Amino acid sequence: MTSSSKIILRMAAVLCIILGGLAGCKARGNESRGTNGQPPFMSAVASAPPQTADEAPPPEKTGGFDGKRAYAHVAKQVSFGPRPSGSQALVHLQDYLQSELKSYGCTVETDSFGAETPVGRLPMKNILVKIPGEKPGVILLGTHYDTKLLDNFVGADDGASSTAVMLELARLLCNQRGRYAAWIAFFDGEEAVKHWSDTDSRYGSRQMAARFATGGDLKKIRAFLLADLVGSKGLRFRRESGSTRWLTDLIWEVAARLGYAGVFQNDESPFDDDHQSFLKRGVPAADVIRCCEDEIPYWHTPQDTLDKISAKSLAIVGHVFLESVKQLQAK
Repeated sequence: MTSSSKIILRMAAVLCIILGGLAGCKARGNESRGTNGQPPFMSAVASAPPQTADEAPPPEKTGGFDGKRAYAHVAKQVSFGPRPSGSQALVHLQDYLQSELKSYGCTVETDSFGAETPVGRLPMKNILVKIPGEKPGVILLGTHYDTKLLDNFVGADDGASSTAVMLELARLLCNQRGRYAAWIAFFDGEEAVKHWSDTDSRYGSRQMAARFATGGDLKKIRAFLLADLVGSKGLRFRRESGSTRWLTDLIWEVAARLGYAGVFQNDESPFDDDHQSFLKRGVPAADVIRCCEDEIPYWHTPQDTLDKISAKSLAIVGHVFLESVKQLQAK
């Protein structure tokens, strides 16, 4: 057997073990427990063979962020199958997200709305975690959790990776109280149903930004940090050129200080994403995204699968977001 064959078999074994543990469990307080008192989905990850060079650094090295837990959340989302807006699979994911967030002690709000799309009116739901602060002001984090309407597209990177990062951030932040409130948004309907445009894309973030504007919350947001496509192996980010300069500088400076300058690189490219819904309304916003065809050939193809995801990459992004929130809390 060649060395490459051995690697393939080892990866297949890891995938089978993790998916087997994720088949139907949620991290609830009264669920059955796995080894060492962990929920079953985490026990499956702990029992998997090491990921060698791709192995996530231990949480004590990443501010408490657990890359293996985040990887398990990616696998759980993928297990639901394709999750476009309005699908039953996305309803199952919504239940999972809310169950997880509530198990962390998070205060969770939802906004169910109907969106007019090129295929008709679709039901959508935004999910928002609200962590109170000591002073007026909000630091907003965000991700989209839907997948593009494509056959056999499970969106392990595009949708699931950033959603997993935000779940793990919520686990760490929901029991803390900073100078400013921290809110974490899970947007439905980021993906275009047919073709990307100002009206066929970003349904959830446009809905949330409009609600914040009407309710007076928009002016409270001091900064919005968006994550998207953050789980790939060999991770590297370019600066999103349309993002707020000082906020991008802050994130990149944090990354360099933590030793991730090779991941957060200084070249620039423009990317359309959910941050634009807030930029257009005057909110400082930055997008951390690896995109698109020139960077990840599996983008918007059925090949966006779990084997493309790195627990190490998830841990790096989570660490940078945690430290960036700390910097923003100190401003």
